[in-house]
Order: sequence, then C-alpha cells, then structure tokens
Amino acid sequence: MRYFIDVILPLALKKTFTYEVSEAEFNYIEKGMRVAVPFGKNKVYTSLVLDKNNTPPLHYVAKQIETILDITVIINSYQIEHWKWISDYYMCSLGEVFKGALPSGLLLESETIISKKNDLVYPVSDLKDEEYLIYEALQLQSSISVGEIVKLLNRKNVFPVINGMLSKGALVIQEEIKETYKPKKIKYVKIQDEFLQKERLEELLLIVSKAKKQHSLILNYFQLRAIEKRDIEVKYLLEFSNSSSSVLKSLIDKGIFEEFYLNQDRVIFEKDDAANFNLSVSQEIALTQIKETYKSFDITLLHGVTSSGKTEIYIKLIEEYLILDKQILFLLPEIALTTQLVQRLTAYFGNQISVFHSKYNVNERIEVWNNVLENSDKAKIVIGVRSALFLPFSNLGLVIVDEEHEQTFKQQDPAPRYHARDAAIVLAKLHNAKVLLGSATPSLESYYNVKNNKYGLVELSERYGNVTLPEIKIIDLKDKYFRKRMQGHFSDELLELITEKISFGEQVILFQNRRGYSPFVECMTCGHVPHCPNCDVSLTYYKFKNQLRCHYCSYSIANPSHCHHCQSADLTTKGFGTEQIEMELKSLFPTKSIGRMDQDTTRGKYGYEKIIDAFKNKEIDILIGTQMLAKGLHFDNVTLVGILNADNMLNQPNFRAYERAFQMMTQVAGRAGRKEKKGIVLIQTYNPYHNTIQQVVNNDYKAMYKEQIYERQNFKYPPFYRLIKLTLKHRDYEKLKESSLWLYNVLVQQLQIPILGPEEPVVSKIRNEYIRTIIIKIPTTIHLGKTKRTIEKIIQSFDAISQYRAVKITVNVDHY
Repeated sequence: MRYFIDVILPLALKKTFTYEVSEAEFNYIEKGMRVAVPFGKNKVYTSLVLDKNNTPPLHYVAKQIETILDITVIINSYQIEHWKWISDYYMCSLGEVFKGALPSGLLLESETIISKKNDLVYPVSDLKDEEYLIYEALQLQSSISVGEIVKLLNRKNVFPVINGMLSKGALVIQEEIKETYKPKKIKYVKIQDEFLQKERLEELLLIVSKAKKQHSLILNYFQLRAIEKRDIEVKYLLEFSNSSSSVLKSLIDKGIFEEFYLNQDRVIFEKDDAANFNLSVSQEIALTQIKETYKSFDITLLHGVTSSGKTEIYIKLIEEYLILDKQILFLLPEIALTTQLVQRLTAYFGNQISVFHSKYNVNERIEVWNNVLENSDKAKIVIGVRSALFLPFSNLGLVIVDEEHEQTFKQQDPAPRYHARDAAIVLAKLHNAKVLLGSATPSLESYYNVKNNKYGLVELSERYGNVTLPEIKIIDLKDKYFRKRMQGHFSDELLELITEKISFGEQVILFQNRRGYSPFVECMTCGHVPHCPNCDVSLTYYKFKNQLRCHYCSYSIANPSHCHHCQSADLTTKGFGTEQIEMELKSLFPTKSIGRMDQDTTRGKYGYEKIIDAFKNKEIDILIGTQMLAKGLHFDNVTLVGILNADNMLNQPNFRAYERAFQMMTQVAGRAGRKEKKGIVLIQTYNPYHNTIQQVVNNDYKAMYKEQIYERQNFKYPPFYRLIKLTLKHRDYEKLKESSLWLYNVLVQQLQIPILGPEEPVVSKIRNEYIRTIIIKIPTTIHLGKTKRTIEKIIQSFDAISQYRAVKITVNVDHY
C-alpha cells in the first residue's frame, strides 16, 4: 500500500498538493504538522499537512517529502477551519492565508535569507560541526540563503540545523528590523532558594554575623520582600538598606544572592491607578449589562464616550474569564496602543500576558506562538494587532476588539485582505466564545447590526470619575485669514491657548493628518510640480533632509534649487504636514520641547515607546501627530487639543469620508482633559457649519449615524450592499484599458447587480504599473457565496486569455 499526504504551500495557489511518504512517516505525521517539500525544479518550501490518504494524484507523479519539521502538531483544527473561512470569504488561496498567518521563522524556504547575529551572546564553541560551517561562511559574507546552505552542507535536510541556530540566537532572518534603541533593563536580586529554609537561613545569618554590613543587607532584603511581595530591584535594596554595591557583590560572589535583569516599560503607571481600582457606578452597571446581553447575544457593542473607562471594564471582564481558565484575545488597531495597555494589564494580571505584533522579532513571535499553543499561563491573555488572530488558540473564551471602528483592522496588502474585527467574530464562533466590541465612535456597520438586533448594546455616556467632556470650539479660517489673525498655520486663539496651557505646566496635542513638511513644491513661474517618475503622485517635501520623497515607492531626489521645466528659481511649497508644524512651533516656542509622532518618527521596534514615554513623563510640552494620536492613548496632563485643518479629512474621495472624519475628530478631541482639569479642543476649518463638524462639537454620534445610514442606503453602500473591489495592474496602459473593459463587460453580462468602473483611481500609477479598479456592489438580498463563485469563474476565464495573462488582478472583499 502507498501512503500520501495533502499539503498546502505558502504560495498563491488555490489547490493542495499531494506528496508520497513512507509507512513510518505516514503513521507519525498528523494534520497540522509542517513538512519540508520540494516544489518546482530546485525549490524547497515549508508546507502544512492538511490530510492523509492512500490515493495517488491523478495528473502528476507524487514526489517524496524532504523532511518532517515538527515533533508535535503546531497548527490546530480551529486554525485550519478559520483559515478556510478567510480563504473562502476574502477570495484568496489557502496558501496565502497560511503564509500570512505563520511567523516567518516557522516558514523557512530555499529563498529565505539568513544573516549572522552581530551581538552573538551564544558561545561559538558550543556550535555543532554543521552549525559552525554556516557560522564560518557568514564571517566571509553578510548573508546566505537556505539554498546555499544546502550546497554548503551537502545535504537536503538543513531545516533542523537552521532552526537549532535560530533558537540559540546565532542567526537572524534578514527581514528583522535592526534596532539601536534598547528596552530599559532593570537589575534585580534574589536570595538563593536554599536559604529560604529556616535552618539554612539561621546558619547563614550566623556565618555573616561578624560581617555586619552583609548581615544588615540580608535582613533588609527579607524586610523588603515581606512588604513588596515581589522581586527586589538592586537600586531599591541598596537605598533601603543604606548599603553599597560592593557589599552586595560580596554576597553574590559567595553564592548567597543571585542577580538578574528584566525588561521594563519606560511608561510606568502608578500602582493604585493600574493594579488597585474600583469600578464607578456607571461602569458597574455597564459590566452587569454586558453579562446580561451575553445571555441573548454572542457579540456586544460597548459604546462609551472617550475616557469613560472602557479599559477598566475590559479588565474586570477578563478576570471573570480567567477564573473559568479560558484564553482571552485582546485586539488593538495600532502597535502604539500596546505600550500603555500592556503596562496596565501587567500590573493587574502579572505574567499572564503575551504581546504579539510585527515590531517583535521572529524569535519573540515564535515564543508567543508556542506559549499559546501549549495554553501556557504566560499567554492566558494575548494582546496584539490583527495578526494575533492567527495564533493557535485552543481554549478561547473571550475576544475583545478595542476601537473596533478603526480602518487599520482591514489588511490591504498582501493577501489575505481580511478585516480583523469580522474575522475575530468568526474565530470566536468556532470556539463558542463571546465578543466585546468597544468604541467611542462605532463603525456604521456595527451600530446597524445593533439596530437590527444582531448585536447587544451597552452604552456609557459619562467619563470616568465624573470628568467633564472637553469644550469644543470652532475656528473659522476664512475669517482669521481675512482679519490677518493667522501666524503661520496657527490662529491667534490657538496660539494664545497654547501659550497659556504650557505656562501652567500642562501639555498640548496638535493634530495634522499629513506627514512631511509640505505635500508638494510648485514653480511660481510656470506652475510645474515635481512628480514621482514611477507613481502618479507629487513628491512630498522634507525640509530636515532637504529632499523630495514619494510615499508610495520611496523614490527621492534632492530638493531642486530651480524649476526642472522652465529653470526658474522661484519655487514655493504648498500645503503643510507635521514636519512644517514642528518647525513653526520651534520658532514660536524656542524654550519648549516639541515632539512629533508620525510614520517617519516611529520606525523601529521601540519607536512608539520613545515618544509616548517622553510625553507621559512630561519631557515633551507639545506633541504634533497624525492619526496615531487618535487611537485611545491616555495622557493625564493634556488639556488642549488643536485640529489644524479639519477639511483635509472631510474632502476625501471615499464613501466613508464623513464617518471617518467624525470618528477621527471625536477620538482626537477625547485626548483632552482626561483628569480633573477641563479640556479644550480647537478645530480650525474653512467650513464651520459643515454637518459633520457640528456633530463633533455636539458629540452627537446618533445624528451622524442617521445622516450617513440614509446616504448609504440611497447610494447602495455598506451595510446595505457588500463591496468587492477588483484592482487591475499592468505596465502597458493600452493593454490594461482593453483588459479592464473586457472584464467589466463580462461581469455586467453575468451579474445583474450594480458594477462601477473600470475607473482610474486617484493615484492611477504606482511603481510604473498603471491601475484600473472595478467595484461590484452585491445587495444583502442576493446569495453572497454564489456571486463570489461567479466572479472567481470570470477571473479564471480572464486569466485563460493569453494576451491578458500578464495583467495582475487583486480581489478586495468588503473594500474599505
């Protein structure tokens, strides 16, 4: 009898592939294990076992596998079911989901590039012969591929050797971020376990009785342990005992004490703020209501105003699920939020928390993966961004999606283009878990589901501690410019308030949702604007680097001294971004500390922490930022928030523009006055009577919902219609135009539903590829699965036409 396994490869291929195995391998292999398999002429990939059988493939001869990579199953049945749903719903291959789900360290393939760790902490003498050969090769070159390691060791099965070196910390996968900013390490000390026994302790105190300073230090250590009931910092112990480091070193050398280091977040919360708190009356009512709604609904929306204390409710709810010995997934839209939240939850739950996001290196992510797989106490609560959905949960009880309205929950590129909130709801259903969606400004879809009795609703209408909502004022920019009351991009009122607040030692946040110094440079003689040669966008000006840069392909040139078109030297910048605001503020407030938080200043693993830490510790007086600032961050000392140009958000070519503008402004405004001091928010705009701005001023979510839901119904948009966006790309403009028309015509013939396009998007060329889009609107009354299958068949027909085969099509379901 012959033995076969069906596997999925981490490639954009729809079907599974069959490989032959021996009887012993067949009996050993389980579904959810990884195996290395040959594919193509000379490539080897990590694949996932999906099934076992005795049936040979019909259309090809099955190859033998290279090696089995796992001792136990690392991907469970819940994950496989969830991945199949994502693949089916978001119209992508299971291979793409597999590749997107696993940390790259678990997906080694022949093209993976590996390099030596610069600060190697593992002794080279401990490396095995084959490991040393790889190490030696990396002394002569900066990096090496897995394929080259196969040739070097003259063996096919090199994955166990590489995995061994990765786990020892001798190698890194090259895509890791090189980081110069290190986490804060705190030196701790503890007494050896043997001296915790009464007899051994008495014996020890007798031995050191003549060394009075050592004797005193030991007694002080036990006194501190009795008070703190935790590990003791070396600095704290020496201060408490009025002793010196040489006395402690003597005790360490004698083997009485042991020192060790722990990473510590630079943002430190007061203990009574984080660990010991009581819910307010309104929070208690909300928590009780959530538990009540769970009797009728699996999903509940917690609609609470900014600073209403949603996090405290989450903590108390998590506590109840921990008692039931369940795993909890806490999803956040941005990495920036994890900094504050991890500290708060760690203070409350101790070492039961794991964090998972892309700024963590490969080894850290694999460690979290293994802890979740083993249902370890270290990973009872997982805090992460959308990729945390793919972790191997086996006992999930609760999923919390904080700031559920955020568009960053939707993955855009590469596939799978899933929405983390919706995928989390499906994951929870597979585990029979409950879902809590939290937001001060819920998405229209979620609120619509509440109105249609699909979700439960709990509302919190007052801030925690009876703190009042900030006062929101509108500044009419037309009037201010007319009366010459503007200085740079600041109105006189905004400048007066900034001066007043920082003179009182309070802090200010300024919001401008555009990075760089200026969106473009224009020639005043002929009107020429420098554009990116690869993309259909103007180049953004960065004054600090004195260069023009493309935000799509990173193309950059030095800032021109004269016009490339007419040679005129009369060039000017138009519009403004965060960098320009920062420079203006530095000239207006030269003695004050100004910070900037945008994509340019938060690169690297600890980029967010540096800025949030400095602002939290009042090292920064004024913080300028993009939408990163609108994501639920908590700063006690912020009393003024300025939105420098609200019209940027309103005038976007997107059916969600007004909804997003309302959410963004309300969230940014919510950063002000979160403690005793009342906050003030100034919104600078050319349209002071715009409905959305008035709704923000009145904090009237329901008016915004009512207006927008009416528009959505009229113009056939979600939640009344599902959107599928097809994006076609090709370097040849004419071929793209012809192929997109063909696809549009076939779609119109086959589907009797509204189809828009083929349309050139706002940015119609990126990286030398022209773009056309087609939007398919599917009414909720029509069967979604059948419509998708029809679309897939049409795309397959499109790919079968030889002259169109080179045109790339991407499918984005529930396009945002």
